[in-house]
Parts: sequence; structure tokens; C-alpha cells
Amino acid sequence: MTMNLAVLGTQWGDEGKGKIVDLLTPHFSMVARYQGGHNAGHTVYVGGRKFVLHLIPSGILHPGVTCFIGNGVVVDPKALFAEVDELAGLGIEVGTRLVVSEKAHVILPYHRDLDLLSEARRGERKIGTTSRGIGPAYEDKVARRGIRVGDLLGDPEALKVEVRENVAARNRLVGDDTMSWQVVYDQLLKDAARMRPWVGDVSLVLAEGMAAGRRVLFEGAQATLLDIDHGTYPFVTSSNASIGGVCTGLGVPPRAIGGVLGVAKAYTTRVGEGPFPTELTDEMGEKLRASGQEYGASTGRPRRCGWYDAVVVRYSVRINGLDALALTKLDVLDGLPELRICTGYSVNGRVLTEFPADLRLLASATPRYETLPGWTTPTSGVRTFSALPANAQAYVRRLEEVTGVPCALVSTGSDRDDTIIREDSIAATWLR
Repeated sequence: MTMNLAVLGTQWGDEGKGKIVDLLTPHFSMVARYQGGHNAGHTVYVGGRKFVLHLIPSGILHPGVTCFIGNGVVVDPKALFAEVDELAGLGIEVGTRLVVSEKAHVILPYHRDLDLLSEARRGERKIGTTSRGIGPAYEDKVARRGIRVGDLLGDPEALKVEVRENVAARNRLVGDDTMSWQVVYDQLLKDAARMRPWVGDVSLVLAEGMAAGRRVLFEGAQATLLDIDHGTYPFVTSSNASIGGVCTGLGVPPRAIGGVLGVAKAYTTRVGEGPFPTELTDEMGEKLRASGQEYGASTGRPRRCGWYDAVVVRYSVRINGLDALALTKLDVLDGLPELRICTGYSVNGRVLTEFPADLRLLASATPRYETLPGWTTPTSGVRTFSALPANAQAYVRRLEEVTGVPCALVSTGSDRDDTIIREDSIAATWLR
């Protein structure tokens, strides 16, 4: 069985996937992103230095690793160039280590305008998007009027027609004609010239690499509860952040996935609107936000914080077929007198232990908690599971029981090295 590994989020995003991917990358030679856009924010600390990535997989921080942006991703050329330039300023040269799918759709200036317009029209029913044009770019993709990366390098006259029609449609929707198709077109030609060395057939390059024995780490953005099909719709992103997105977003077969690692915080957060049963709007919620530095890497927005929701994670285990969890930010819970785990919901006199599809049920759900004692000895920087405080070990073991999968990795700090890799877990097999 191939030992390619998929890493994805099990909550509402921001679980620390970038750090886990960065930690695992030395055991792989290819890292491939399969969905999302530059609304993702993967923050990685290495030796005290901070790197924030949005489009390029976290594996780019390791020399010799090839990174892929798949067809399931929507690409804003300006955001991509800014990220490449920022990495160069930090001493990380992308060079030829990046392959961008010729089938990936392009985010254009009018997509940002339409994103803002859509949110404004919703009023109090807004989704809470990043307003970066992600959703409208996916809309154009599904409506078969999108422009793909390969189109930028193809027939310039055909591209001109597409841009002219799309900008005209934007102007009609917005109610003005301030956007010039010629300006958009001319910029795309400049963008194409810079992108050309990176553009290729991601599916083919990955297939050839795997045939040659190279291992792939599949990197997800956002998370399962933000998946367009399986998340808390309509308060979701516009792509498949769950395991199925690997195949459709990269052009690889299911058998290419040898293992699935879910990433979960030791508590729960979410950004944007939508129901959140374990949300804490009191002093404890503020404490978690402050201790965990819970602010969006892409937008700086404060994250909503709450206790660990095992119903949510169990759902992700089922949807994605998770083999194990990487539990992050355990150190944020240091010093709390007691901890709570949500194991079910009370809804209209009923007890639900499985995640409901009906958003109205979730919105009215009251969490059913069990309480565990906290710990006073710091976990920060602890590198072995047996060295954790006894109550911290008990907390992790209880999370394993209520979610049904082992916590193979446990993060106890912000740096990539502040992670316990449990030798008795499946992670040891993956990392041979």
C-alpha cells in the first residue's frame, strides 16, 4: 500500500494544518494542495520565525520538496506573486519547485467586486466570507464561464473574448461600467508571462512521481465543517475540503491515498457566521482567544472560541475515514481548573450524538458536557506523551475514546518541533 498521506481539518478550519504539514514534509518529496484559495491561512513557526502561507503548500519551506497547486484551487495571480515574493524576502526561493495546474481557475478583479456585492445583499444573513473573490470564482467555474490558468497561456484572442464578456456581465450586475475589460486583459497577459514557468499538468506530474516511488502529502485548506457538501451549509466555503476533494482537485485516484490524518484543536474555534454549539461568549471564551492567539491568519478577524466538540470531530472521522488525529494547541488549556468536552446535543427534548444535517437543529442545540479536571504543570514544549501532566494525558485519552480514533500527534507549542509523535501510533508507520 502506498504511504501517501492526506492532512485535513476536522472542525471549522484554523486547526493548525500548516504546522502539521510542515512537520511531516521531510518524510515526503511532494506536497499537493487540492482545494480553496488564498482565503486559507497556514501559519508556521520555525526556529522562532513566522511564515504565513495562503496558496502555496507549507512544504515549500523545505529544500528539494516540490509543491503543487491543483485544479481544485482557485488562484489569484497577484496573491500568488505576493506570496512568492514574501517567501523570497525570508530566504525561501520557490524557483522551479512549484507546479500550478493549467486547469485551476483564476480569480479576477470582478470576482472580488461580486463577492462584496453578494455579502452586502445578504444583510443580516451574511456568510462572513473573506471577500477575496473565492466564491464567485467557483460560481463561474460551475457555470462554465470561468477562465483557467491554461487559458492565460493559450489563444490571446479567445482570452480577450472571455474577459470582455465577463467584465460586461460584472458591470451590469454592479450597476456601473467603471471596470475596463482592456485593463483586466492587459494585466492577465502580464500575469501569464510570470506564471508560465510554473504551469503544468499536475495530475500527470504527480502520477509520474508516484510511479517513480516519490511520496505525496496531500494538503487540505479550510476544514470538513466548511465543506460545500458536508459542512454547515450555507455557512461554508465553496469547495470540497473533505477527503473527496483530493481526487477531484488533483486528478489522482482514491487508491493513491494511503492514510488520512485529521487535525483538531484541543478546543474548538470558527471564523465567520453560522451555528457553533459550544461557543463561549463569556470570560472563558476571551481567555481561550487570548491564550491561543485566535485571530485569522488571512484576515486578522477574531475567532469564535468554545470547548472541544466531539460530535463535530466524530462526524469528520466518518466523512473522511480518518486513521488518526493530530491534536493541536494542548498548551492553550494549561492552568484551567477544569475542561469540558461536548459529547452530544440536547435538541427539543431529544439527545443527538450524531451531527445533524438540518442547520436549524444545530442552531438550537444545547451541548451535553462532561467535565474533566485541568492541570497546572505547563505542557508547553513537552516532547513525549509520558512527560505530559497526568490530567493532560487523561484528557487526550478521553478525546480518543469519544471520537473513536487515536491522537497520533499532540502539539504543545507554536514551533514545528513542539509536537509529540507517539511512537505507539500509526504516525510512526507513516514516518518511516
